[in-house]
Amino acid sequence: MVYLDHNASVPMGASVIEAMTEAARHGGNPSSVHEYGRRARARIEAARKDVAAMVGAKASQVVFTSGATEANAMALRGCGRDRVFVSAAEHVSVLDAHPLADSIPVDVDGVVQPSAVEAALEADEVAAVDAIVSVMLANNETGVIQPISEITAVAREHGALLHCDAVQAPGRLPVDMAALGVDLMTVSAHKIGGPAGIGALILRDASLLRPDTKGGGQEKGLRGGTENITGIAGFGAAAKRVLTLDGVDGIARRRDRIEARIAQEIPDAVVFGAGVSRLPNTSCIAIPGIGAETQVMALDLAGYAVSAGSACSSGKVKTSHVLLAMGVDDEVARCAIRVSLGPDTSDADVDGFIAAWIELIHRLRRSAA
Repeated sequence: MVYLDHNASVPMGASVIEAMTEAARHGGNPSSVHEYGRRARARIEAARKDVAAMVGAKASQVVFTSGATEANAMALRGCGRDRVFVSAAEHVSVLDAHPLADSIPVDVDGVVQPSAVEAALEADEVAAVDAIVSVMLANNETGVIQPISEITAVAREHGALLHCDAVQAPGRLPVDMAALGVDLMTVSAHKIGGPAGIGALILRDASLLRPDTKGGGQEKGLRGGTENITGIAGFGAAAKRVLTLDGVDGIARRRDRIEARIAQEIPDAVVFGAGVSRLPNTSCIAIPGIGAETQVMALDLAGYAVSAGSACSSGKVKTSHVLLAMGVDDEVARCAIRVSLGPDTSDADVDGFIAAWIELIHRLRRSAA
């Protein structure tokens, strides 16, 4: 089976499993003052430094959570801002985090234009100074990279905070929280080859957030409860590995080969976001007339794991809200699949996938004729 769904989750590497096993073997409560507790605390703080380094932040800025969904909710609900603005192409965990959030449109390429953010904030200038804007760094479905620095500048000008869901970026493009200027940033372990069920919210200043879960005083009093030591240890190991990754150019070359061959063989195929900056590993492509679910299931039987948009909808395949926000026709959006490569994806994997996908498309179209 060839795994081409790295935006959903990246398989854990040996160093991650080793770090988690070591943490589980030694145990200890990190709040205890005896040697077992001190060792557990040391593992957590070492991982905190590695996660911070991954995004150009300080260890003191990292608050561990149960994952990106919780971190996104903490950011939008716990920042104390009455008005929340989110882009229409955000992950569902951001869209659902605040019931009264205002939507900021994206253009036909899926880009949040700074002018659109400015228009949203200026629509109610009094509320803008008590607002938070949430725009992801890179889209999980299309790979489109957002102009976060420019959007941050607009938010600053209007007194608004800027939250950035950056879970898809580490390991695929450089991330520097300070350079981007964001106030709150979300990252996730399993998107970089760490374990599921652990993430972090990184704060420019701890005063930006009100406590989410009280009791115990863990995570500087912002999230009570005994820390997930094994998960955090795995997160730290994965973050350390991200800092050593190279070969992004090779991944982009393989992605481009997929898109070029599909365009050559299937002239009516649609590649979304092809004209703007994207993650080097991500292709979102629609084959009109062939439903995404049909393609995903057939490719699975052929030995290739891909997905239809986000993998965070309880296993359901449904029309992508991201593509609809980009103005894509509903019938075309229903035919889009996402192919997301990893650092271990080989040329042979890509060539085999291309051949299998093209054969599948021709076969399904012949049978429908």
